[in-house]
Amino acid sequence: MNTKTVLLGKTYQFQDLKEIMAKANEEKSGDQLAGISAQDAKERIAAKYILADLTLSDIRSNPLLSPEQDEVSRVIDEGINERIYSEIKNWTIAELREYLLSSIIGDSEIKRISRGLTSEMIAAVTKIMTNLDLIQAAAKIEVTTHCNATIGQKGILSGRAQPNHPRDNLTGIKASLYEALSYGIGDAVIGINPVIDMVDSVKDILSLTKEVMTKWDIPTQNCVLAHVTTQMKAIRNGAPADMIFQSIAGTELGNKAFGIDEDLLNEADELIRKEGTAPGPNLWYFETGQGSELSGEAHHGIDQVTLESRCYGLARKYNPFIVNTVVGFIGPEYLYDTKQVTRAGLEDHFMGKMHLLPMGVDVCYTNHIKADQNDMDNLSLLLGAAGVNFIIGVPMADDCMLNYQSTSYHDIATLREVLKLRPAPAFEQWLEKMGIMEHGRLTKAAGDPTMFM
Repeated sequence: MNTKTVLLGKTYQFQDLKEIMAKANEEKSGDQLAGISAQDAKERIAAKYILADLTLSDIRSNPLLSPEQDEVSRVIDEGINERIYSEIKNWTIAELREYLLSSIIGDSEIKRISRGLTSEMIAAVTKIMTNLDLIQAAAKIEVTTHCNATIGQKGILSGRAQPNHPRDNLTGIKASLYEALSYGIGDAVIGINPVIDMVDSVKDILSLTKEVMTKWDIPTQNCVLAHVTTQMKAIRNGAPADMIFQSIAGTELGNKAFGIDEDLLNEADELIRKEGTAPGPNLWYFETGQGSELSGEAHHGIDQVTLESRCYGLARKYNPFIVNTVVGFIGPEYLYDTKQVTRAGLEDHFMGKMHLLPMGVDVCYTNHIKADQNDMDNLSLLLGAAGVNFIIGVPMADDCMLNYQSTSYHDIATLREVLKLRPAPAFEQWLEKMGIMEHGRLTKAAGDPTMFM
């Protein structure tokens, strides 16, 4: 494997694939914090130049974290279709990029070759793509999933209703949920982040959301984003959960920091299939985000884009209903400003879709990052063009429980109108029945939650 190149008369020699992958990354404050980033633009270009000429077999033959050391690596490697891999293993990363961007290559061809790609291969091609490349390639890929209802079809933009409350007050959650529904948001999931990670609280919130869904005959699914073990206890205690949730990392050590491993995920998967309240077959909700492994000192010197791609390699084992990256949530230590958040959002969406995942994005930022709401509007529009499956909706784009800025219920409605996108079909039929939408557009009644009271 070649690790050296000459650029403008200067020789660049890299130690190994791990260093090439890290230094080929677009600038990220997390990589700088880890001490693995390129020193300047010239070194970054040199690393990209070498990476582009490496083959897929070079990537697989030089594991950044071996399957013998790490169960995430093992899950990724065992999930590869060896026949397809053997057909494409001599492609260079540059040739993979050209294939993905070719005007004669579409959804079915990309889906086929994706089964022969490791997460590291997908991360590698991401590093030599522009933002527009990431949008163009991702927009070709349609990933549909079914829990209680189906989302992900071409021309559909779904929304997660996130009616969080700083005290898990059920009346407050219900009021926020009714506002979301009045704007046509909630077809991806009614998903609440609980303040109190306790069985009784999780069960109460699941029961509330299921009661609203049943009373108003809403074709959607519910989920409470507590730790997976708390959800499992609640489900065994009779809580009506359509899906089960967990945040995941790209290394075994990172997942241990989250209090999970593959065995626990397997146990949860079996439980939700036996005792969950949705027919499925897609019954998982995973969340990710660049930088989590570094924050948990579990990155093994691997860059944050590659680690994020490895999250998706783990997630695809469980055929989830939805996955989203919480792109700007961790803070400026990992994504410093608008430019880095925008790039990460497009990278994560593309890599998720290349793993054939139903990919969404929480288009968000913390108050101490160099970004504002206009930046979130811009990224939302780019993701809408890229065919994102869903984004998050919170009241006025300000989550009063998690204390971060995201996108609002009416932002999602606006994106649908501007980009000529629709809610999930069954959900749109329900909206028409309720008088909230007509012929794909919101009516005068939209935005008034008192219709549910």
